[in-house]
Parts: sequence; structure tokens; C-alpha cells
Amino acid sequence: MSSLSSTFANLIAKSDRPAVRAFFLSMAALSVALILALYSGAAAQLGNLFLASASAITALVVAAWVSVTLVPVLAKRTPLRWIGYRMEYRVTREGWIYIAVIVLVALAAINTGNNLLFLILSCLIASILMSGILSSITLIGVDMRLNLPEHIFAGQMVRAAVELQNEKLTLPSFSLRVEGVKKKGAPAAALLETPVYFPYLPRKASARQSVPMLFSQRGVYRQEAFRIVTRFPFGFLQKARRIDLATEALVYPSVEATPEFLEVLPGIQGAVESLVKGRGQDLYALRDYLPNDSARHVHWKASARTGVLMVREFAREDDYRVLLVFDPHSPAAQPNSPAAEKERFERAVSLCAAIAWSFHERNTQLEFRSVRAEVPLAPATENIFAVLRHLALVQPIAPAPGHDLLSQLAADPDSCKVVVTSQPRGSIPADIWNSSYVVFAEDPSS
Repeated sequence: MSSLSSTFANLIAKSDRPAVRAFFLSMAALSVALILALYSGAAAQLGNLFLASASAITALVVAAWVSVTLVPVLAKRTPLRWIGYRMEYRVTREGWIYIAVIVLVALAAINTGNNLLFLILSCLIASILMSGILSSITLIGVDMRLNLPEHIFAGQMVRAAVELQNEKLTLPSFSLRVEGVKKKGAPAAALLETPVYFPYLPRKASARQSVPMLFSQRGVYRQEAFRIVTRFPFGFLQKARRIDLATEALVYPSVEATPEFLEVLPGIQGAVESLVKGRGQDLYALRDYLPNDSARHVHWKASARTGVLMVREFAREDDYRVLLVFDPHSPAAQPNSPAAEKERFERAVSLCAAIAWSFHERNTQLEFRSVRAEVPLAPATENIFAVLRHLALVQPIAPAPGHDLLSQLAADPDSCKVVVTSQPRGSIPADIWNSSYVVFAEDPSS
């Protein structure tokens, strides 16, 4: 009883008072018009034509007044957004069997004239009508949200959240299934490939389901619309409502340590450490004393232990400043290029992402360059996702003479340059080859 009173109180609090007054006034006026119409018929049967005509005219005037003054007020205050829901209908296999049973019962009732069969037939038809009404009520007032993780990597399982919100004030929803709508002519891959089932959705409440997702390739995944499907209550009809909810997921390249990455990692570390020595506060290494070394850098304990003068080398304060360059020029950009070239380009992208992620784990001062992309120098923990965002969207560019991107690198001798390319060996200019560490995306079979 308390829940019923609270529900009634909520309805009163959220109601539109002018619309409620107009509704009850229109009901009262139409009731008066109905009574006058009934009185007009009775007066006509008694032969009093004057009273019959006056009552009929008054009933028509009252009905016309309601239609002109009160109906527009109610129409303006009526929320029509649920009426515009696009519903899709499909008779299930069980529904066709049920319709066949109805046809058989109808034929038997017509041939025999048995009233009991007509009564059973009316109940069967009423069940179909109630199924359509209840399924529509279940779908009306249900809204959806899809929450994706902020960062998604190719080849790694992530968990998204599908949330349904029931906005109906009094009625719950049952047996709802959420699935993605594939656009005609679009690729088969979609964000939500596996339907998500919600057995019960309370009134004025929400429910959330966790959904595992796996994206095999980098890039942008889009889902323009979703469907909420139900077969409630009897399973005779499958009714669906389309929800236009444009959703986009940016998938970064994989940053896993592949055998190819582990093969080039020692060379990259050696190239970086070759520029680390300098003037700083942290000890970098010990080496033999040279005549031009300062005596204050002599490590006396190590010298006494080895019997040879040893000098300390210090790390620079700007340790691990790296310029990472991705060369997007590739034969894969040519029309009708072989699949091997496209695979090589994708390996170069994944290799560059893995190298950038390794610098991120070491908190390197990282700068990134590519064609029409430049990420300024900053700690890799701050700009790593800007680098990965570009690598997620980069596409191959046809090789051009001059290598404008690579030719600009020779003018920057202060940083360690790591160049990742999918072009074949021998295509890199000599000045870049001598001043940078070049990583080629080799074919694993070669």
C-alpha cells in the first residue's frame, strides 16, 4: 500500500497540472454530451421532437467546444517521442505454428458452429493481440548507452559496458536483447558483435552488463545504430526498436613485445646509450684514465682495487632524449599492391608502436615525427597516446623522390634518432643512415 501511495505521489508531483485539469474537464464535458445524446434518442422515441433536437444540438455543441478548446491543449502537452519509435516486427517459428493452430480452430468452428470453439478461437486471437501490446510496452521508454574504455589496443581483450535505462514511471521491462545494427554495404565487423541479454529492467532504474570485446586490427571502429529486441511475453512475435547511437572506438596498434621487436631492441638501446654520456650528477660508467681527464673525476676506490687509474663518467641531465620517426612511404600505397606489402606496412606500424611503448616504460624524453604529424619533445608518459593515436590512423603514402621527411633529420644532431620504415633496404639516404638508427620491417620468412 505504501509503494502504491508513493507511486501516486510521484505521478502527482511530476504531472502537468494544466494538462490534468484540461483532461478531466474534457472528460466531464464529453460525459455531459453523451448523456444529452442518450436523452435525445429517448425523447425522439417518445415523440418529443423539440427536446430531441435541442438535446442533440447541445451535445454536438459541447463536443465541438471540447475539440476546439481542450484537445489542442492536451495535444501540445502530450510527449510524442515514444510514438515515433521505429518498431520492427517478425513472426517467429513458434508464432507461425500458433497461427496455423488458429486457422485450424477457425475452420473447425465455422464447419461445426460450436460456440465453445468460437470461444477458444477468440482467446487465441486475443493472446496474439496481447503479445503485440505487451512487447510494445516493454520496448517503449528504454534508452541505451555504450561505455567503452578510454584506451584500446589491437589484440588485447577489453571490457565495455552496455547500460539500459527504463524511463517508464510504473512498468518494468522484461527479456531485452541489445545487438548492433550492421549498415548495408559496410564491413561485417561492428563494435557489438555479440548480443547482450537483460532479463529484467525495473521501472525508473537502469541495468548494466559487462561485454568483452576484442579488436584484431588498429583503426577506427564505428557503430551507427543498435537494436533493442524482445520476444516477450509468449515468443510469438519478435519486436525490435532501432536506436541511433553513433559510437566510435579508436584502436591503437599492438604494443606487445614480438620476436621482431626483441630482435631490434638491443640495437636501439645501444644507439640511445651511445649519446647518454655527458656532464651530470648520476654515475654512468667507469673507464681507464686518459691524459686529458680531470683529477677530480678519478674514482680512487676503484683505482686502488684494480691498480689502474679509473675515471668516472656521468650521465647527462637530458638522458634518453629520443626522436622517433615513422616513415609512412610504402609501396602498399600503390593501387593493386600485393598483400605482402600491406602486411609489411602493418608490421612497421606495430613495431613503431612497440618501440614508443618501450620508451614510455623507461620514461624517455620522446619526440615523434611523421608525415603531417609532429609530437613535441616531452616525457613519454605525457605524449605516448598522442603518438599511438597517429599510428592508429596512419595510412601508407606512395614513395616520393627526395624523402622530405627523412632529409630533415640530418639537421638535428643533438638527439638520438630512431627511424622505422617499411621500405626495402638501400632506399634510405646515406646521411640518414649514418646519423640515425634505422629499423626495417622485415618479412618474417626472409
